[in-house]
Amino acid sequence: MLKNDLLLRAARGEETERTPVWLMRQAGRILPEYRALRARLSGFKELVETPDLAAEVTIQPVDALDVDAAIIFSDILVVPEAMGLTYEMIEARGPLFPETIKSAQDVARMRVADPEEHLGYVLEAIRVTKRALNGRVPLIGFAGAPWTILAYMVEGHGSKTFSKARRLLYTDPALAHELLRKITATTIAYLQAQVAAGANLIQVFDSWAGILPPDHYREFSSRYIAEICNALPDVPVTVFAKGAYFAVPEFATFNCRTIGLDWNEDPRAVRAAIGNEKTLQGNLDPCALYGSREQVQQATIDMLRRFGPHRHIANLGHGVYPDTDADNVRVFIDTVKEFSPMARQGNL
Repeated sequence: MLKNDLLLRAARGEETERTPVWLMRQAGRILPEYRALRARLSGFKELVETPDLAAEVTIQPVDALDVDAAIIFSDILVVPEAMGLTYEMIEARGPLFPETIKSAQDVARMRVADPEEHLGYVLEAIRVTKRALNGRVPLIGFAGAPWTILAYMVEGHGSKTFSKARRLLYTDPALAHELLRKITATTIAYLQAQVAAGANLIQVFDSWAGILPPDHYREFSSRYIAEICNALPDVPVTVFAKGAYFAVPEFATFNCRTIGLDWNEDPRAVRAAIGNEKTLQGNLDPCALYGSREQVQQATIDMLRRFGPHRHIANLGHGVYPDTDADNVRVFIDTVKEFSPMARQGNL
């Protein structure tokens, strides 16, 4: 039994006494507790792959920031690694795949991963976290959308254009679909295992959605996200596709409860376009948290006004940046908690 179930009630469209709030990447370098723990370790992967440590980091923002949900500390790239493509996390540069997908033979070598065998450390981290949280707040599980995972597997690293990955969609769409089907099967099994381990809600991150044209997005991304949503009927699912504003009406037809918006989307226009059947999440510009206390407070109030008092989960429009002042993060959280009840009373 959850002591604080605001997030789940908001996701289901139920009445809440205030707007729930959490932040993407809330567990990380904005917190001195995280930096102290990370400094003792060999690197990011040791932290992700050690369940007790991942659980500790997952809970840190619940203690330090008083957010309404925890999100398991992991990475979307554990999926391609479980499929047979190892990644490295290079400090200050990001992920790197020493080997990439270049051919049909490479795709054939990729396995559909078994969650317990190949991703058991994440599942154990969820179980440890659930015991330690003891019902304080819900726990969010997550995975990357298949297109975003393919983009990394083919490109090998982050990119402004992902031209190698996008070229595959034009030159060998059948091979792209073959890889996407394997990624989707792995992701579905992985997320179902996260739910079985104790995740209360699932978020699908399509981080590189916005680099695809709409026709390619429908063919190579959203159809696979729909499969994932259909495979998770027992928990609320959030779809967050950065930059894919054109796909939001399609997401509104999916078996997901919540649609995440990036900071370039107008929630009023989205609500007018899709109606009131979905909860919306977001969407403060992460850079707004660089402002003064008063500026952060005003930007948060403006965001709350744009979303309105119901069916909203307050968040940023992307992950919090690592050099953000934690005090300004607290201002954002406190402002949501203080002002959202006023909106419900018609005073905001």
